[in-house]
Formats: sequence, structure tokens, C-alpha cells
Amino acid sequence: MISVVVPVFNEEANVEEMHRRCSAVLIAGAPAHEIIFVDDGSTDSTLNKLRKIAASDEHVKVLCFSRNFGHQLAVTAGLEHATGDATVVIDGDLQDPPELIQEMIDKWRQGYQVVYAERQKRRGEGILKKATAFFFYRILRLLTTTHIPVDTGDFRLMDKAVVDSLKKMKERSRFIRGLVSWVGFRQTPVKFERKERLSGETKFPYRKMIRFGLSAIFSFSDKPLRIATFLGIGASGLGFAMIVWGLYSKLFMAETTVKGWTSVFVAVLFLGGMQLFTIGIIGEYISRIYEESKGRPLYIISEKINFEQDNTQS
Repeated sequence: MISVVVPVFNEEANVEEMHRRCSAVLIAGAPAHEIIFVDDGSTDSTLNKLRKIAASDEHVKVLCFSRNFGHQLAVTAGLEHATGDATVVIDGDLQDPPELIQEMIDKWRQGYQVVYAERQKRRGEGILKKATAFFFYRILRLLTTTHIPVDTGDFRLMDKAVVDSLKKMKERSRFIRGLVSWVGFRQTPVKFERKERLSGETKFPYRKMIRFGLSAIFSFSDKPLRIATFLGIGASGLGFAMIVWGLYSKLFMAETTVKGWTSVFVAVLFLGGMQLFTIGIIGEYISRIYEESKGRPLYIISEKINFEQDNTQS
């Protein structure tokens, strides 16, 4: 049994083609299968089209969020409802080719428990987006002790043992590809060229990318706190050196010392900037502690289609 989880948000132009291509691959290579679409609070006709697809194909199941909870929580919901011996996660915009699923299944049958798709090329994306993605993965690799493969997204196959391990993790600030790397198991890549979107616009503008990147860093590394500590030590050392220089100038260079506000102005700006920077880093961690302490469900499901049981939240 193979499960495929497809998170979608305002993908009315793509869901039918996604279903067609996924079904073609699964019918040929895994007759026992399910396709779980997770509608992340779409405001277009995505949900209506998913209802029609589910009515015509018993292999299709649909989870409907009560509002937009975000891509990572949509993936989480799909994983928590998947029943397959292996589960594939793939985005609904068709940039990741469903035809690669068969190669992933072959690798899984060889004994690998995680098969992740590694991007060789990223078509249809601007230079700035490619550059930010390139540096993000390498900076993350430097900051964390968990080996997270570079140039990969959430497109991957996971064995049931891996999915069961992920189900135990209830943290709110989720970085799925990082969590999959953290749990371990036997992992291997399959390489592919990422295509342009079939239609529509990206749901990940730079604002969301920055927020997602910060969430990944702060969820998997405490090094920013250490960097803040070292910056504080460095700033304090520089401040102490300026005090010594000021006293020396006052005592031994009184006649040649030029009175003015420049040195004080620079020192205040520098020390103030370092303080605000370190407070900001600490605030990021505190905000995550605050979110975790609320104990709210990760998401709320308003409707389930083609599911036997009716749980509304997790």
C-alpha cells in the first residue's frame, strides 16, 4: 500500500492534472494506493474540484482545513492520516514530477527507508530565488548538527517506520525535511530537474521564504544564541578598550585631545545595535516557547472526504 500526500492551496488549475498523473504512476506500479489531498484553506474552486475527483475515484481522499494553517502543517495532517506502508509527499503545483514516484518506490523496495528528491536544476525561477535557496541550505548546514541534504524540498518517500516517528513529534514550528533527517533511518537521493509551475503563481513569496528559513534555523540550531553571546563579548571588549583609550587620552593627551561627540556617537550606535540584534535572536526563541506552551491543536479539519473515521483536529 502506497500513500501519496498532496498539500494544496489555491491550485484549482493543477489538481486535476496532478490527480491524473499521480494515478497513472500508481496504477502501473502500486495498484494498492491512496492519494490524500490536503486543502489548506483554499479560497478558489480547488475544494470543489477535489470533491468531484474524490467522487469519481475511491482512491482519493480529501482533508479540508478550517482555514489556512500553512504548508508544513498540511503535510503533517496528510502524514498523520496516511495508512500506507510507504508515504510520498509531493506539492500540488507539478514542479515536482509525479513520474519520479516510481523510482522512489523502487529504491524503497531495495531497502531504503527515506528516498528524497534532490534538485539538479530549478527551471522557471529567478536568479535571486535560486541564490537565496542555495545560500539557505549551506548556511543551515553550517548552523545545525543534523545533516540536512542540500537542494531538497519535501518531495520524498518515507517508510511507515519513519512516518510513525514523525507522528510522535507535535512541535508547532515544523521543518519537515529537517525532522526527517533528524529521525535518521536509511536514506538515499534520486536526482531530477525541477520544472516550471504548470499554471498559477507560487504560494511562497520572499516574505514567506524568509519566515520559513528562520523557522528552520531556530528549530534546528542553538548556534544563533551562541553567536549573540560572542557578539556581546566582542562588543564588551571593544567598549572596555574604548574606556581605556578615553582615560589614557584624558590623562596623558589632554592638550592634543579633540573634544567632540563622534566617538561617543559611534560607540552608542554600535553597542545599541548589538543589543537589539541579540535581543531579537532571544525573542525568536522565546516566541517559539510561547507558541508551544499554548497547547493548541496543530490544525483543525472542517471536512473529511472518503475517510472512514471523522476526527476533526490534531
